[in-house]
Amino acid sequence: MSGYRKLITGLAVLIILTPLGLITQNPAWGEWSEEELAAMIGFVPKGIKEGGFFEAPFGDYSFLPLGDIGGYIFSATLGSIIVISIFYALKKIARVQK
Repeated sequence: MSGYRKLITGLAVLIILTPLGLITQNPAWGEWSEEELAAMIGFVPKGIKEGGFFEAPFGDYSFLPLGDIGGYIFSATLGSIIVISIFYALKKIARVQK
């Protein structure tokens, strides 16, 4: 099995396992509400209080036609494609500049 095939297989397994986060009552790391953050560290940082300049295209990983589980898988797939595309483009740019 080639290195790329192993990478794609591993990534596919991780994408399929992404909805497992739905079965826990605890929030994912870094996805705390202001109230949860205040309870954990005792205050809400100014940047978070005054933030809100960015609205996620799929808030809470929901994509209405696909439901909760489909939304998680869709978000994971889309995010993976974007990150892989960026690194692929950077690799191409680096080769051209040699």
